[in-house]
Amino acid sequence: MDTMRDRFISTTSRLLDEDPRLAVVLAEISRDGFQQAERRHPHRVINVGIREQLLIGVGGGLALTGMRPVMHTFASFLVERPFEQIKLDFGHQGVSGVLVSAGASYDWPAGGFTHMSPGDVALLDTLDGWTVHVPGHPDEAETLLRQAVAGDDRVYVRLSLQSNASARPVSPGFTTLREGRAGVVVAVGPLLDNVLAATEGLDVTLLYATTVRPFDAATLRRAVAGARADVVLVEPYLAGTSTTAVNDALAETPHRVLGLGVSRRELRTYGSMEEHLTGQGLDPAALRERVTTFLGR
Repeated sequence: MDTMRDRFISTTSRLLDEDPRLAVVLAEISRDGFQQAERRHPHRVINVGIREQLLIGVGGGLALTGMRPVMHTFASFLVERPFEQIKLDFGHQGVSGVLVSAGASYDWPAGGFTHMSPGDVALLDTLDGWTVHVPGHPDEAETLLRQAVAGDDRVYVRLSLQSNASARPVSPGFTTLREGRAGVVVAVGPLLDNVLAATEGLDVTLLYATTVRPFDAATLRRAVAGARADVVLVEPYLAGTSTTAVNDALAETPHRVLGLGVSRRELRTYGSMEEHLTGQGLDPAALRERVTTFLGR
């Protein structure tokens, strides 16, 4: 199976052939994958070198001319390093584009903390009007990418080497996979398989999310209406990123919420992606213990 990043490259290369308003802006990362597309569309595949602030600035300039820019690099270089440019060149200027990241929270541990971005979604949460997609499978990534490119809003597509074994149908909000009465568990993107294993046999409602912003408050309220109002969020980025969204959605309902995800504490040894997953308590065994303890089961 190809990775989400592989699928991004192949899908975007085809979209460049189909949509003359589309432009891709790169900062060296993944440039090799776009060589053929660059030869076909030399004026719409732009590599700015290792200049991430310029990456966003060029994308904003293209958007001002009516183009649909797709800007791509590692999440830490796409969201964190040029955050001011995202805030001003897109938000303040009132234009739109598509950010597509790679690397996620700890996909390449050997790269060190410079190449990790557990706080990217929380950081974008400080800005208005961003849609955030977190696919859990390459097929989902392709569907969400195509939707993002075809639209006219500001979109962040967060890609990861982590992937679920099979794709799920993509919907604008949360998908109900299982119904129960002891609480509600929301699994985001590539952590779904671990959450499925962790909650096997538990009497909980399980919701699956590939789009986390806007937050699907309506589906969560319906789920809580049929279950105990204890909500567990399992997100593949900074723990607690969406707890405020849950609290806002359930403002009129007495409830408890537990936000699971990547800790603020930095793991200072490289290890592997799987070891980081375990170190963050996001493997099935650790998730089951944390969920059952919170729900009192």
